[in-house]
Amino acid sequence: MRLSFELTDAQQGQLNAIAQRLNVSADALAAAALRDLLDRREAAYEAAAAHVVEKNAELYRRLA
Repeated sequence: MRLSFELTDAQQGQLNAIAQRLNVSADALAAAALRDLLDRREAAYEAAAAHVVEKNAELYRRLA
């Protein structure tokens, strides 16, 4: 999937500076950052869902 979005000049400068420091392209850095964000959100959701299920296990058992 290809995405296109606009950054402010300041954001583009930050992205380029970090990419240069890490010796990667700005595109590769942006893609990696997006993948990391999506992975963390998924992990956070799974942890929250597991907590709710565990917290309410007795209630779910009674309702079954």
